[in-house]
Amino acid sequence: MTHSAKSCMERPRKKGAKWTNFHIAPDEKIEMFELDYDGKRDRWNGFDAATYARVIERYEARDEARRKYLKEQQLKKLEEKNNKQNVEEEVSDDDEDNDALKVDEAKVDESKQMDFAKVEKRVRTTGGGSTGTVRNLRIREDTAKYLLNLDVNSAYYDPKTRSMREDPLPDADPNEKFYGGDNQYRVSGQALEFKKLNIHAWEAFEKGQDIHMQAAPSQAELLYKNFKVIKDKLKSRMKDAIMEKYGNSATEEVLPKELLLGQSEKQVEYDRAGRVVKGMETSLPKSKYEEDVYINNHTSVWGSWWKDHQWGYKCCKQTIRNSYCTGAAGIEAAEEAADLMKANVARKAASEEMPTPTEGKRLATWGTDIPDDLVLDQKKLDDALKKEDKRRKEEKDERKRKYNVKWDDEVTLEEMEAYRMKKIHNDDPMKDFLH
Repeated sequence: MTHSAKSCMERPRKKGAKWTNFHIAPDEKIEMFELDYDGKRDRWNGFDAATYARVIERYEARDEARRKYLKEQQLKKLEEKNNKQNVEEEVSDDDEDNDALKVDEAKVDESKQMDFAKVEKRVRTTGGGSTGTVRNLRIREDTAKYLLNLDVNSAYYDPKTRSMREDPLPDADPNEKFYGGDNQYRVSGQALEFKKLNIHAWEAFEKGQDIHMQAAPSQAELLYKNFKVIKDKLKSRMKDAIMEKYGNSATEEVLPKELLLGQSEKQVEYDRAGRVVKGMETSLPKSKYEEDVYINNHTSVWGSWWKDHQWGYKCCKQTIRNSYCTGAAGIEAAEEAADLMKANVARKAASEEMPTPTEGKRLATWGTDIPDDLVLDQKKLDDALKKEDKRRKEEKDERKRKYNVKWDDEVTLEEMEAYRMKKIHNDDPMKDFLH
C-alpha cells in the first residue's frame, strides 16, 4: 500500500473485503524509474498510447451520429418533394439541398482566414504569458509539414516548437517542393549573413572592443563591414606576396635559373614518424633563444670569454654585460690597467714588510703629548701620590669624612700626574691586581 486509510480516496465499505470476501482489490503497482539525462527531459515519458483509443472512439461516434442525422434529414426532404413536384424538379432540388446540408468543418470566416488563426494570449497576468498575439502562418489549404512524409524514419518533427530541421522529402524535385526544412532557411539568404554578424560581434567583444549587437546594431554592422574590407585586403596582399615569392603557374612566365638549377632528383627516405632515414643530412635543432645576435658593435656574443670566474666578450675582453665594444684598444688599456694594479699591489706589500720605527712618547698629565721642557719635582710628586692614596681610602669609607671639609680647587702638575698614575684603566688586564 502506498497510502494510509486516512488518506484513501475510496468510499469506505460497511464490511470490508476481508470479511465478505468480495471485491478484493489488487495490490497497487509501484513503478520505479531510473532515468538518464534524456529520459528526464522526454516530454512523452510515461504516455500510454492505448489511451488515445478513447479519443478515436469519441470522434468516430460523433461522425456516425452526424451521418445518421444527415441521412434522416435527406429522407424527409425527399418524401416531401415527391408529393409536390415532378421527378426532374425533385432531382435538382435534391442536389441543392445536399450541398446546403453538407457541413464543412474546414470552412472558416473570411476575417479569421486573413488573420491566420490569430490566438490571443494572456497579457500581464500573475501566471505570466507573452504580450501580443501569436499567429500561425499556415492557412488551412496548405499541407502541414509533418504530413508531407508519413514515414516513421523521416525528418523529425518537434510538436512543442513546431520545428522540422531536416528536409522531409530529400529525394523530391527541388523545383516542385515548397518546404525543405528549417535548416534550409537558416543557411540561406540574409539569415547566414546575420549569423556571421553576431559571431563577429561576440569575438570582437571578447578581444576587448566595445561592441554590442543589441545595444548598438548600426555600429556593429559598420565594424563588420570594415572588418571584411580589411580582411580582403590582407588576403590579396598575402596572395601577391606568395605569387611574388613562388611565382604563378597559370601565367606563361619562365622560371628563374635559381629555381631550375636548385632542383635535384636525390632520393630521401622517411620513417613513419617523419624522420629522415636515408638520403639527406639531418639538420641540427635550433634553440628557442636567438642565436648570433650581436649588440653594441660587438663581434661575439656574451659568454664567449672566461677569466677569473667571470664571463665576458671575446672581442674586447670586457666582463660588463651590455657594454659598448672597445675592440683592440680596449684590450690594450685593460692589460695596462692590470699591470699597473699589479705594480701598486707589489709596492704596497713591500712597504708593509719594512716596519717603521716608532718613537716612545710620554703621555702628558692631561692626555696630550708631554712637551720636552716639562719638569716635575720628585718630592712634590711623592707627596701627591700619598695624598691620592689617602683620598681613595676616604672615598671607600665615607664615615671618616668630616662634615666641614676644606676643598682646594687648585691642582698642580704633580697632583695631576699622581692621579693619572693611580687611575684604574678599564682596558688594563692587570687592573684587578692594583692596590
